[in-house]
Amino acid sequence: MAVPSCSGPGLWMRGTGQTVGSLSTLVSKLFCSAAASSEPLSAQRLAEKLRAQKQEQKTKKEPVPTNPVQRRVRELMRFTQQLQRVHPNVLAKALSRGILHQDKDLVVIDKPYGLPVHGGPGVQLCISDVLPILAKMLHGHKAEPLHLCHRLDKETTGVMVLAWEKEVAHQVQELFRTRQVAKKYWAITVRVPVPSAGVVDIPIIEKEVQGQQQHHKMTLSPSYRMDKGKMVKVRSSRNAHVAVTQYQVLSSTLSSALMELQPITGIKHQLRVHLSFGLDCPILGDHKYSDWNKLAPQKLSVGTLKKLGLKQSKARHIPLHLHARQLILPALGSGREELNLVCKLPRFFVRSLRRLGLEIPNQDENGDNEA
Repeated sequence: MAVPSCSGPGLWMRGTGQTVGSLSTLVSKLFCSAAASSEPLSAQRLAEKLRAQKQEQKTKKEPVPTNPVQRRVRELMRFTQQLQRVHPNVLAKALSRGILHQDKDLVVIDKPYGLPVHGGPGVQLCISDVLPILAKMLHGHKAEPLHLCHRLDKETTGVMVLAWEKEVAHQVQELFRTRQVAKKYWAITVRVPVPSAGVVDIPIIEKEVQGQQQHHKMTLSPSYRMDKGKMVKVRSSRNAHVAVTQYQVLSSTLSSALMELQPITGIKHQLRVHLSFGLDCPILGDHKYSDWNKLAPQKLSVGTLKKLGLKQSKARHIPLHLHARQLILPALGSGREELNLVCKLPRFFVRSLRRLGLEIPNQDENGDNEA
């Protein structure tokens, strides 16, 4: 039996005068090698070789970055993707290792970056899914599931309170609702606010952004506007929410700042909106609220990119630098004391501070928050 010729670049389609793409080329080469050998090539072996060669081509297209910061950014991106694929038992074990406080009423955990609190479209795994498993790890197989007392955004890290009993959870939720819980967040901002300390008291409303990508965002709904050089009070929208944020700069350079934020109210995305649209100092890594008109990676100055060791094309992978640093929870009953719950900064947060030349508070120099 004659051996077919293998000199062509791919398989030739009769009557078309065109070659089939790269897949046909691979198949042709594999059949040629099989024809030259004495052993027939089974369909299974052919499929395995095709997969191996495609994986090799994919690896060649994505070289490993030599820059340590770019490697770190890629690792964090992969870590957040892997959080959605790990087994619930593995995630519960990781959360148990990050427990900040535990008593007969409460369990306080250190929420990692990139982990949603509740389920939703595209969410395969969230904190609420693993609360039954976490409870059994802490109190045995007969333990009832833990209950959420409040929530944090997917990209926010830090202090998160859980309760053993539903009644206690409702009690803590009421403390949050009536603003009896003191909350302190730390954030790295692009640019420095003027003045360096103050209060942002501007209502917030959700609106649809018109453009190439129609989407919804929270934005400011101020009670005053300028009319011919004069400040004029306007009628407030019935859909706007009162939003108040106290802020203070802890450390700053010419182009960035470490800020302490105390939200007096608890409106969705309040800190991000007040910083970006109220103070013109968006949070580093906030790709949603750095620009009102579009959804695009945050634009950073050449100097900031140089300090971070990144190119603008890689800025989309910078994580949101917003950390729930401290909660002061009032006593839950007579004879009890208030709880002062403090959480260390994540490693990526600490490294960004150092690269940007921002002073790190002494108690957080060894920040560590990685599962």
